[in-house]
Amino acid sequence: MTISSNKENYLKTIFELSYDQRKTTNKNIADILQVSAPSVTEMMANLTKSGLVTHTPYNEISLTDEGMALATEMVRKHRIWEDFLFEKLGYGIEEVHQAADSLEHATDEELVDRLNNYIGRPKRCPHGGVIPGNDDGPVDDEVLILADIENGQRVKIMRVIDNHEFLMYFSELGLSIGEELTVLRHQPFDGPVEVKNDNDEVIQISLKSARYIFVK
Repeated sequence: MTISSNKENYLKTIFELSYDQRKTTNKNIADILQVSAPSVTEMMANLTKSGLVTHTPYNEISLTDEGMALATEMVRKHRIWEDFLFEKLGYGIEEVHQAADSLEHATDEELVDRLNNYIGRPKRCPHGGVIPGNDDGPVDDEVLILADIENGQRVKIMRVIDNHEFLMYFSELGLSIGEELTVLRHQPFDGPVEVKNDNDEVIQISLKSARYIFVK
C-alpha cells in the first residue's frame, strides 16, 4: 500500500505510543506531532477507513495488523537512518528525526538493508528505540514512565519520545540515554520532577517532559 508521508508519520507515532504504558488517544498524538485536535480527528477517520487503525468505544487507538506491518517497516527505516546520521555524520539527538523523516520516504528495502549492515546492525536508535529486526522485540519489557517513579528510586534512562521540541529541552537539561538518575521529589500541583545525577547535580524536569522519558 502506498500512503502519504503525513499518514506515515501518524502511523509511526501510534506505533511508538502503543508501547509507552498509556492508552493511545487523539490528545497523545496531537501532543507528539504538535498538530491540532481537529487534524488528528480527521486523520484518524481517514486511517480507520483505510483499515490501518481502529478505535475502541473509549477513544483508544490501535493499529490493525496491516497498520502494524506498515508502521514497523517505516519505524525500522527511520531508526536506521537516525543511527547513521548520529553515529556517522555527527547529527545531534535533537536533529536526526527531521532528517531521517525526509530520507526514509525515498529508501527501498535493498538500500536500508545495506545501510543497516554498514552501521553494524545497531539494536537501538539514538533516542533509545529498539530497531525492528535487529533485536528480539519492538521495545523493552517493563519500561516505566519517569513521571510515575516514586521518590527515592534510582533509574536508568532507556528511551525518549521522538519529538523535536522535547528533544531540544532534553538536550538543554544535559540528559542522555543510558544515564542513571535518582528521583528526589515530585513538586505539587503538576510541578517538575526533581532528579539527581551521578555528579550530584539536581535537575528539574517538567512533568510533561517526564512523561516522555522511559526508564528502568
